This record gives sequence, C-alpha cells and structure tokens, in this order.
Amino acid sequence: MKIAATIQARTGSTRLPGKVLLPIVGKPMLALQVERIRRSLLIDEVVIATSRNPNDDVIEELARQIGVSCFRGSEEKVLDRVMGALKQSGADLQVEFYGDCPLPEPAIIDAMIGIYLKNRDSYDYVGTGMKTTFPPGLDVTVYPTRVLYETANVVSDRGYVAVNVRSHVEPGRVLNVEAPMWYRYPDVHLEVDTLEDFRVVSAIYEGLYPGNPYFVLADIIGFLRQNPSLAEANRSIPRRWKAYRPLDKEERPCKG
Repeated sequence: MKIAATIQARTGSTRLPGKVLLPIVGKPMLALQVERIRRSLLIDEVVIATSRNPNDDVIEELARQIGVSCFRGSEEKVLDRVMGALKQSGADLQVEFYGDCPLPEPAIIDAMIGIYLKNRDSYDYVGTGMKTTFPPGLDVTVYPTRVLYETANVVSDRGYVAVNVRSHVEPGRVLNVEAPMWYRYPDVHLEVDTLEDFRVVSAIYEGLYPGNPYFVLADIIGFLRQNPSLAEANRSIPRRWKAYRPLDKEERPCKG
C-alpha cells in the first residue's frame, strides 16, 4: 500500500495573498510544513497540489528545490486537482493537508494513519476535523483514494475535497478522532488565514525552531502557556471552517 500526503497550496488568497511562501526562520512557510510532514514514519510521498495559474509557477519551483512532487491542475476545482495529484502518485491511501496549516504534528499524522489501517474493514474515512478538539490547523484526514474517485463521479461542487468525501461515505463508516485531554485546545489557532495568524505561527517557529527543529505539539502548548497574549492574538478571527463543524464546548485557553 502506498500512502501519499497531498498539500493543497496556491498563491491566491483573499485575506493573505502568497501566504504559503512567506518566510519564517528563513524558509518559505510551505517548505516548513513539508519538513514536518516528512517526519511521518508512514507517509511514502508528499505531493503539492497547486494550480496551473502562472502565479503558482513559484510553488512548482519550490517543490523542485525541496525535492517533493508537484501536480498542477484547476485553481477552482480543488477536488479534481487533488485527484490528479493522487493518480500521478499512484497512491492507495490519501492523507490530506492544507498549505495554510504549517504546524502538522508527525505523531498525530502517524496515529491517524495507524487508526485507519487497523480499522479499514470498518471505516472509509478517518479524521480529526468533524469536531474541533485539536488546535485548529493540526487537522489530519485519511481515506483510500478509491473513495475520492468514487466521490468525484457524483459531486457537482468541486471546490472542496474532504467535506465532499465525508458527505458521500456511509455515516457508519466515518470516524472522528478527538484529541486526548493533553492536546485538547480547540481555541488555540495554528492555521494561517490572516496576517495576525502568520505572526502567531512565526513567533512559535522563531521561539522553538532554532533550538529544536523537531519540536512537537507539547512544546507549542508550553510555549503558548509562557506567552498567553500570543495565543489570544488571533482567537477572535472569523473562520470559514466553523460552518462545517462544531467547536468543542470545553475551551481551554493557554494561560500561564
């Protein structure tokens, strides 16, 4: 079985154009995300799924520089773009990521893949994103590529991938994995939608990466506990994903 991670990434963004290439600790944000995903022990290949828009030539060039695959497809039909990336890869299992989430946790990635592999007779879709319990930005979604291909035959809205796949899998074959209590910080936002988000993520990298490039989520939580104003800085920003899933009612702000 070949396991591929796709990262949906493009330079076009309404709120923060070009965010995936903004520099943090001297590297493009997208390169740092790839670096962390590559620490997974189970992923065989990382594929950046970008668009054919000439503005995204720089993303293809970055992929070449850091030695990962790149697939270019429709800018608006993201489902088709990701499907093309997986067919190019020849993958059997998809692990879905977004280019505005630069702090994926390798241990959580492998745990989610492991849960799917141990329960594949029971589930066609395993993810953390149906209810927000982990810090937003650490979402991991795992499903067989065949499920995506089957979904592509019946959906009309091709702007989303995981949401479409999940809605076309039998409810009993969908598993949402909630965070353990020590990682249960649903109001600590680690995604990058806005400049405020970018400043928060940059501060985390600048505070942790130079001393330990292999820092983990526990280190991030500890850093934010020492810097509670940082965790508060982007908490009130509107998030589009909230329309698709509930927030854990037990919010745990990072306070010192």
